[in-house]
Amino acid sequence: MSWNPALDPSIPTGDMVDAIETVIAPRARDLGGFEVRRALPSAKRQMVGPFIFFDQIGPVEFLSGEGIDIRPHPHIGLATVTYLLDGRLHHRDSLGSDQWITPGAVNWMSAGHGITHSERTDGDLRQTGQRMSGIQTWVALPKDQEDGAASFTHVGAEALPVLEAENKTVRLVLGDAWGARAPLALPSEMFYADAQLGPHAGLPLPDNHEDRGVYVLEGSVTVAGQRFEAGQMLVFRPGDKISVHAEGQGARLMILGGATLEGPRYIWWNFVASSKERIDAAREAWRAGDWAHGRFRLPPHDDEEFIPAPSR
Repeated sequence: MSWNPALDPSIPTGDMVDAIETVIAPRARDLGGFEVRRALPSAKRQMVGPFIFFDQIGPVEFLSGEGIDIRPHPHIGLATVTYLLDGRLHHRDSLGSDQWITPGAVNWMSAGHGITHSERTDGDLRQTGQRMSGIQTWVALPKDQEDGAASFTHVGAEALPVLEAENKTVRLVLGDAWGARAPLALPSEMFYADAQLGPHAGLPLPDNHEDRGVYVLEGSVTVAGQRFEAGQMLVFRPGDKISVHAEGQGARLMILGGATLEGPRYIWWNFVASSKERIDAAREAWRAGDWAHGRFRLPPHDDEEFIPAPSR
């Protein structure tokens, strides 16, 4: 049986309850020169489907000489999904991947047993400055894939399905929804989409996934007569027929969900795992700093510094 921390078989149905199970107000965090708003994990929800982490990056204006410098750091037990709305970001990892991320493309990095990566705005871009905004999410891996080999896949914007109808445009980033399927192979059932709704346009949520959520990036929407502004995440009950309607200025949404995993996950720093023992082992491996022979390597061409593990 799948695991859902907020699914109670005794909850009322029909007109006795609201259409929305949970509303999450993200927490703002300063990462040094730019702000992120974190919706997952939250006190109300650890995951939506397999999505266990959701950060909105910016929007931020970097002047000449400024940018993002996220030094090499490790991950286990998850896949990172980086999706930009504006700007460019340079990804390097310990597999040797060296990729610039651009708006509308999807960067998928599966950590498995362990991977290290950095994210920077460097080179000529550092001299010119730029506006940057985007979303970074983590997908928790199923138990049978937590110790698998790390991998990296980049899919350009032109390869992702784009659905257009009735004053709305939806780019399907991951998974299957609305009769379309994105090309990236996935470890479990999920979907992830970027939806732009014109004034008063409506969008039904996919009904082929157990867990579904909507993050309002821009504008405002109504659901079952309730109004929600930019910066809120809405999570819906499984099985409900839900439509989201933009208000007069239109709206931009990130829509996500999928099948819930077989159990909760432990999170420490950048590690996600089904047991504390896996977390402990990864923490000690990173602290050991044996880049030549240990569990973790540093990215080629970005191996002169790294982020130390927190003290606790």
